[in-house]
Amino acid sequence: MPALETIRFVHSADWQLGMWREQLSQEAQARFAAARIEAIRSIGEVARRVGASFAVVAGDVFESNLLDPAVVRRALDAMGEAEVPIYLLPGNHDPLQPGGIFKSPLFHSRCPANVHLLSDSEPRHPIPGLELIGVPWLSRRPIGDPVGDLCQRLLPTSARRLVVAHGAVDLGNPEPGNPNLIRVSLVEEAIQQRRLDYLALGDRHSTTSVGSTGAIWYSGTPEPTRFTEVDPGNVLEVELGDAGPEVIPHRVGTWTFVSQDFTINGRDDLERLSNWLEDRPAKERTLLRLAVRGTVSVQVAADLDARLEGARSLYAGVRLAGAGAGLAVLPDDSELLDLGLSGFAQVAADDLRARAGAGDEVAADALALLFRLVRDQA
Repeated sequence: MPALETIRFVHSADWQLGMWREQLSQEAQARFAAARIEAIRSIGEVARRVGASFAVVAGDVFESNLLDPAVVRRALDAMGEAEVPIYLLPGNHDPLQPGGIFKSPLFHSRCPANVHLLSDSEPRHPIPGLELIGVPWLSRRPIGDPVGDLCQRLLPTSARRLVVAHGAVDLGNPEPGNPNLIRVSLVEEAIQQRRLDYLALGDRHSTTSVGSTGAIWYSGTPEPTRFTEVDPGNVLEVELGDAGPEVIPHRVGTWTFVSQDFTINGRDDLERLSNWLEDRPAKERTLLRLAVRGTVSVQVAADLDARLEGARSLYAGVRLAGAGAGLAVLPDDSELLDLGLSGFAQVAADDLRARAGAGDEVAADALALLFRLVRDQA
């Protein structure tokens, strides 16, 4: 068989356009949503820069089938600026079903000429020498493994073949007996027999190579969506040649989700946390989840609250894992005496101090708040 020409394309997935994160303020949410639209333009820039012939989006283009029409319009407008053909696959968040976005008059009236919907599994030919097959979700709960079934039916071809699909694989899955998982062994068999050159997957939000062939990849989401993602924020440049696919990740994400643990047992530890918060870049595009543990005085607890409150004005979001339950506040008599309380305020402080000393976390938080309010007014 004569050698085929090398084919280069871009693989992306899980744009989740229209996604909302409850940890974000309304202002930060607007920026988060705008970044996901802007990621489309960044993907188009990557495609042009590397000379890709087209791009595929392996499912979950939209967060759901019930979105503000403005989100759909902005997304399609950004896709139209890509200047390369884009093939969209319906996924589990936006399945191809009645009433869904992909069947809406808005989508069909505003869809740019360079955007194509993989609405069935009929082979398409974006460029000579390539066969592109999509496996769209037609409902939110498909039955069986249409990807594995397709791979079993594939016949040898004189062209290169690309399959675009969405879903979880059985390899390393905690539910290996789930009949809806993609059977990697069937995909790898088709690859080894040269009936398939590359499987472009969506659903896993971390950039991941699956199996041992190097021809099955999750691109991951172009902008992060949750703290548990390992390597989000990429788009994949894929080159199909005679030696197999070469896959190169390109960073397009601008947001970060960061989880960090801190142990605070005194003011030095508090300063270390404060410096860490101050030194992080791009705070307005960073969502933090902090786990704070240790034992501190009322004054240090109050200072910690103040510094976290200051961080919330700079970062996209700051939340304490477990509502800060790992931090114990032990009252210090000398600290409370320095506040100069008297009358009912002193009685309340003494009561809170006794309860906090007995392990009442609500009383400890209230005591820290009292300390902070009195100190700030001094």
